[in-house]
Amino acid sequence: MEKFYNNLKKNFFIIAGPCVIEDIDTCFKVAETVKNICNKLNINYIFKSSFDKANRSSVNSFRGPGIVNGLEILNKIKNTFQLPVTTDIHETWQVNEVKNIVDIIQIPAFLSRQTDLLLASGKSGKIVNVKKGQFLSGYDAKNIVKKLQFTGNNKIILTERGNTFGYNNLVVDMRNIPIMKSFADIVVFDATHSVQLPGGADNCSSGNREFVYPLAKAAVAAGANGVFLEVHPTPERALCDGPNSIKLDNIENIIKKLYEIYKLVNYGENYES
Repeated sequence: MEKFYNNLKKNFFIIAGPCVIEDIDTCFKVAETVKNICNKLNINYIFKSSFDKANRSSVNSFRGPGIVNGLEILNKIKNTFQLPVTTDIHETWQVNEVKNIVDIIQIPAFLSRQTDLLLASGKSGKIVNVKKGQFLSGYDAKNIVKKLQFTGNNKIILTERGNTFGYNNLVVDMRNIPIMKSFADIVVFDATHSVQLPGGADNCSSGNREFVYPLAKAAVAAGANGVFLEVHPTPERALCDGPNSIKLDNIENIIKKLYEIYKLVNYGENYES
């Protein structure tokens, strides 16, 4: 685990997958396609999908297959494609259920200040990726790090996903990336949730996927270690976050260009293209 975490500190990586686990075929298709792209580019790929989206706008929205079936699918992806996997949790009891499957425990932005959830995740010994709350500044994320470090766990990732001021929109302050890197080893940019329009479609969220690529480029240029992308074969039919998800057919060029920027920023003009 330490070796994997240190590798993420030193090399560009992608976290990607469907927002929520819809079925095994969709997850397998995304995992295989993105893995092949990342293998060609020699970059790390972590598969992500949620077994439960517990903070959907509507009580009638699709939440996922649940923890038992969801973890079974994640484990099949992990073993079939030899990929590290991650998923988000919402309650402390879920830590013991997911820690034997996932390589990274993810904390949703809305729960980023939940002390008991952070402490339980930190005590698992797993890498913990916390999405900075939409209501927090970059500086405020220092307290997230301190809570996790209190458990003796220093394998911490912070993810920037924009800030909300209400009225169904998010604004990304790219200063948060170098700010958070001043006290966290790894900072990720969540490019697809950052263009979400929370509640923007009345009883569900909408989004502006056309801004994913320009914002992701800016984030990598600002020093992000990796990029988080929601990817779906047919976003218009996705059961969650379709309007801000990237179509699977378009993902290769995006990842390739982001990696070019990463190399230029981190290695200068003398890298091997």
